[in-house]
Amino acid sequence: MSFVQLGLIEELLKSVADQGYTTPTPIQEKAIPLILEGKDVLAGAQTGTGKTASFTLPLLQRLFQNYDPHQKPRRVRGLILVPTRELAQQVYESVIAYSQYLPFHIESIVGGASIGIQTRQLRRGCDIVVATPGRLIDHVTQRNINLSNIEVLVLDEADRMLDMGFLPDIKQVMALIPKKRQSLLFSATVPNAIKALAAQLLNNPVEVEVAKQNATADNVSERVYGIDREYKRALLSYLIGSNNWKQVLVFVRTKHGADRLEKQLIEDGIRTAALHGDKTQGARNKALEYFKNGKVSVLVATDIAARGLDIDDLPHVINFDLPQVPEDYIHRIGRTGRAGASGEALSLVCPEEAWALSEIEKLLKRQIPRVADTGYEPVSLKVMDAPKKNAPNKTTGKKDFRHTKKTAAKTPKAADSKRTGGQRTESRGKGRSGSRGKE
Repeated sequence: MSFVQLGLIEELLKSVADQGYTTPTPIQEKAIPLILEGKDVLAGAQTGTGKTASFTLPLLQRLFQNYDPHQKPRRVRGLILVPTRELAQQVYESVIAYSQYLPFHIESIVGGASIGIQTRQLRRGCDIVVATPGRLIDHVTQRNINLSNIEVLVLDEADRMLDMGFLPDIKQVMALIPKKRQSLLFSATVPNAIKALAAQLLNNPVEVEVAKQNATADNVSERVYGIDREYKRALLSYLIGSNNWKQVLVFVRTKHGADRLEKQLIEDGIRTAALHGDKTQGARNKALEYFKNGKVSVLVATDIAARGLDIDDLPHVINFDLPQVPEDYIHRIGRTGRAGASGEALSLVCPEEAWALSEIEKLLKRQIPRVADTGYEPVSLKVMDAPKKNAPNKTTGKKDFRHTKKTAAKTPKAADSKRTGGQRTESRGKGRSGSRGKE
C-alpha cells in the first residue's frame, strides 16, 4: 500500500515524500484511515513503529478540512499530550515537518523552558499544541490557553503518563475540552489501567494493535549478565571499551545513580553524559545533542529517557539497574532495533534483582538468555523468596519493585577482581508522581 491509497491530501503526501517515506508502516496503514474517518482509536504500538506519523498526518488533515484563514487570533484545535520533554520535542519536530505545506502554527509547551516565552507565544494564537501535562495545567491555571475549541485530542505514550502520576492532570484537561471531539490514545502496552482510561476518554473506540503486547522486537538481541552489584561498573566499562562501542544508552534507576555512574565512567576514560529529570532543559538538550553527534559515547539515563529518545540506529542499550516495573523493560530496550535495524540489549543483574528479572520474564513469557562466563565469580539469579510488598500499583495496575527485599545472598567475590566502588541502587523517594512538576 502507498500513502496515496491511505487517502491523504496532496500537501501531506508532499511532506511525506520530503521525509523519504515510500510505504506506510503497519500502524500507519491501519490507523490513518480510521482517524481520517473521524473514529476514536485505541492503538497499541511500540516505539520505532512510525506511530507519530500515524496520528499526526490524519490530525493535520482533519484540522485542515475545517480551517478558517480569517479566524484571528488562531484557536487551539489540536492537542497532543505526551509524558516527557524529550518526547514532546520529537513530536513537535514531526508535526512541524509534516505540516510544512499547511498554514498551521504549532507550539510546544513543556517544563524546564521559559514559561514567559511560552505565554507570549500562546497568546499570539496557535492551531496545535504539543504539551506535557504539568506545564499545560500551569498555563491553564494562568489562563494563557483556552482548551474549549479542541477538536482532536491525542494521548501519546499513555501508559507512561499513568506511570508518572499524570492521571489527575489528564482528568483535569478532560474537564476543560469539548465532549464532542475526536480522541486518540496511543500506548506501547495496553494493560487494564489503559483500557480503563480509554473507557473514560474514548467514544466507541476502534482498537488497533500492530505488535504483540508485552513483546520485544525480534531484531533486538537480549542477554543477561549475572554479576554482584559492586562489579557492575567494572563490567560495564570493560564491555564498552573492549568492544569499542561508540553509542551506548545505559539505564539506571535513580538520578543520583546516573550522576555517580557518569563520573565513574569518565574516570575510566569513557566519554559520558547523564540525562535525568533534575537536569535543566538546556543541559538535557546538550546531553542528547552530544550523544547523537558522537561527542560522547555513553548516555546514562533514568527512565524519564525511556520514552521519546529518537536516535537513529542506536546499537546498544544496557540496563545497569533493572527497571522498577516490568513493562519498562520493553520501553527501555525499544530504544534500539528501531525501524527494522538490529540492536543489542544487555542487562547487568545482581542477586538482589532476581525477583525483578523473574517478573520481567513472566511478562515476556520467556527466559532472557544468560551469559555463562561474565569474567567474574558466578552468582545465582534464582528467586529464593517472593517479596511481600509486590502488590499492583493502584494507579497503574503494575507491580512495583521498590519495596522488594533481597532475594539471594551475595556469593563470594572473585579473588582477582578489583574493587571498583560500584553503584548502589537508591529508592526514588518521591514515588511515581515525583516527576509531575518536572515535565
